[in-house]
Amino acid sequence: MLYEMFSLIINAVAGVLAGFLLLRFWMQALRVRPPMSFANSIFQLTDWIVKPIRRIVPGVFGLDWASLIAAWLVAILASGLLSLLSNRLDISLLLILSVYKLLQWAIYGLMGLLLLEVIFSFVNPHAPLAPLVRALNQPFLSPIRRVIPPIGGFDFSVLVAFIILQLLERGLAAMMAQLLYYLL
Repeated sequence: MLYEMFSLIINAVAGVLAGFLLLRFWMQALRVRPPMSFANSIFQLTDWIVKPIRRIVPGVFGLDWASLIAAWLVAILASGLLSLLSNRLDISLLLILSVYKLLQWAIYGLMGLLLLEVIFSFVNPHAPLAPLVRALNQPFLSPIRRVIPPIGGFDFSVLVAFIILQLLERGLAAMMAQLLYYLL
C-alpha cells in the first residue's frame, strides 16, 4: 500500500517534469515559437536542469540534446527511486527501465497533444495555443493525411494517429515485459 502511494507520487512528479522537458525538446526541434507566456513558463520550469547539462552537451544539428538528456535523467531518477523502494536496485535494469519510461512518456505526450488538437478543433480553433498544438502535431498528422484525406469534412488522421500510438505503446510494453522476463 505504501509502495503504491510513493510510486504514484514519484511517477506523477517525474512524468510532469519529463513531459515539460520533452515538450521543450520537441518545440526547439521543430523551431516552433510558442506564445511568450507559455514559453517563459516552460523555460522557468526546466532551466534549472537544462542549463548545467547544456554546458557539457551543446546543441547539435539544431536539436536541444540537453533537454532530452535531462528528461532521461529524470527517468533514471524515478526508476532508481522506485527500484530502491522495491529493494531491487540493478544498474542495467535501471537503464533499461529509464529508456522504457522515456519512450512511454514521449508516446503519452504525443497522445496528449493530439487530444488537445481535438479539443481545440471542437471548442475554439482560434485559441492562442491552438496554432502551437497544430504545429507540434503536424509532423505526425501530415503523412497520415496524405494517405487518408478528410472525408465529408471530417479529419480521421487524429484517430489513426491515436491508434498507431496505442499500438506502439502496447508493442513497447510487450517488448519490455519479455525483456524483464529474461532478465529476472
